[in-house]
Amino acid sequence: MAELKYTPVEEIEKIQATLRNTFRSGKSKNIEYRKYQLLQLAYMVKDNTQRFQDALAADLGRPPFESQFLEIGSSIVEARTAWANVDKWAKPEKPGFSINSTPMRPVIYKEPKGVVLIISPFNYPMWLCMSPLAGAIAAGNAVVIKPAETAPNVSALFAELIPKYLDPELVAVVNGGIPETTRLLELPWDHILYTGGGRVARIVSAAAAKHLTPVSLELGGKSPVFVDPNCDLETTAKRIMWGKVVNAGQTCVAPDYVLVPRDFQDKFVNALKEACDKFYPESVSTPGIYSRLITPQAFRRVKGLLDNTKGKVVFGGEADEATKFIAPTVVKDCSFDDSLMSEEIFGPVLPVIPVENVEEAITYVNNNDHPLALYVFSRDDAYKQKVFSRTQSGAAIANEVVLHPGIEGLPFGGIGPSGSGYHTGKYSFDMFTHLRASMDTPSWIDRILGFRFPPYSDQSFKGASRLVKSLPPRPTGPPRVEAVNGSATRKWWGKWFILAFALTIAGGLTNRVKILGALMPVVYRGERVVG
Repeated sequence: MAELKYTPVEEIEKIQATLRNTFRSGKSKNIEYRKYQLLQLAYMVKDNTQRFQDALAADLGRPPFESQFLEIGSSIVEARTAWANVDKWAKPEKPGFSINSTPMRPVIYKEPKGVVLIISPFNYPMWLCMSPLAGAIAAGNAVVIKPAETAPNVSALFAELIPKYLDPELVAVVNGGIPETTRLLELPWDHILYTGGGRVARIVSAAAAKHLTPVSLELGGKSPVFVDPNCDLETTAKRIMWGKVVNAGQTCVAPDYVLVPRDFQDKFVNALKEACDKFYPESVSTPGIYSRLITPQAFRRVKGLLDNTKGKVVFGGEADEATKFIAPTVVKDCSFDDSLMSEEIFGPVLPVIPVENVEEAITYVNNNDHPLALYVFSRDDAYKQKVFSRTQSGAAIANEVVLHPGIEGLPFGGIGPSGSGYHTGKYSFDMFTHLRASMDTPSWIDRILGFRFPPYSDQSFKGASRLVKSLPPRPTGPPRVEAVNGSATRKWWGKWFILAFALTIAGGLTNRVKILGALMPVVYRGERVVG
């Protein structure tokens, strides 16, 4: 294990001052310089892939493939995506045409917020640092990253490599524990991104509030899985099991518990057992094929939750404190007040809760904190939309788990207790960007807007009134909205247009109008406004 050298507390303010002076010089506002830094960031990861694999294995006992798939490759993609798109992302935007305001030449400039702080976690210590770092650099900021001290090998590698590849006057690493983090939080920042647990998030938010610093939080929570008997059972079990065991369950969007109809529970857990047996044909305790818990404290917390469950362990349950090993474990017949439901598990233990119906499952989820992710496995679109439309969560995913933070174009973020703000890709750029409104109004505009100047008169009121657009006719009453099968609103007109166009090309549109009319009740789902 590498020795992690903590940054001297007395040096932290000087580090920030250096970054602020460099930022004020305007160096980071140059787009080509940002692109240079982003490409350097990508090559930092590429050139040192083996060293990052080794560091992640030392910190988390993680198999090399998981590190490559979940963090190393994703980090390179984030940096490259920012490099390829920063010209477009940073380009000033003009509002839509308005006869009242367009002559004033309004424009929105995309400007960096300043000197920002990124506090990253232990569970994905590389990607959850590199991804927002790429966005912050693309946005033109100076950055301090505070890696997790509980992942010392990755953090030490950052401290070594980042000054070699990136401009040390614009990007700095501060390593340390509570004293160093406390000192960081005493300083004013232009934005803070914190990824971790709710308890520390409250401390971060309170410290930021003293300086009116904006904060983005990614906090996790108990992400539920709804399983409908009308699902592809083999695929469902395989994906849920993978989402629970990858990185030994230490994933903020891991399936935390499963809600399944009571009469389907045994069939479902048997499928989980078959999937797990296929994943690990040899002993799961063999080093190098399965991750470990990050610290002895983390091991004891998860083991304590498992020891106190009143559910039945279907398989797994083996544990070794010396190696921080807990086997993939499924526990059935859990209740809502079980020890495994008392907090986010953040380990390879999956409680299965039998429910009478989907209504009971929805009620339970709604009566607790909004999760970072909510998963539904079903072939039935109406079932999926019923769960999605009647719950709240950071993400709502059907027939998949864990992968959505890495899907290009999707925002990654929570709601309420599971977090606030969004990042990955352009959303990271947006998070660290200030939208600066600007206008440049010519003198001749006063020939039109001269009524705004005193002394005010009847002509002033008439002039101002001309700027207000007329309203549509007053509504006679609220429409009656009827949800179909509990599904959310879905727009199908684009699909209808494509279908009609294809039929037109095929010829004989007139004869096919009858077909479209017959299909409409079958295809259309969503919102019906009556009367």
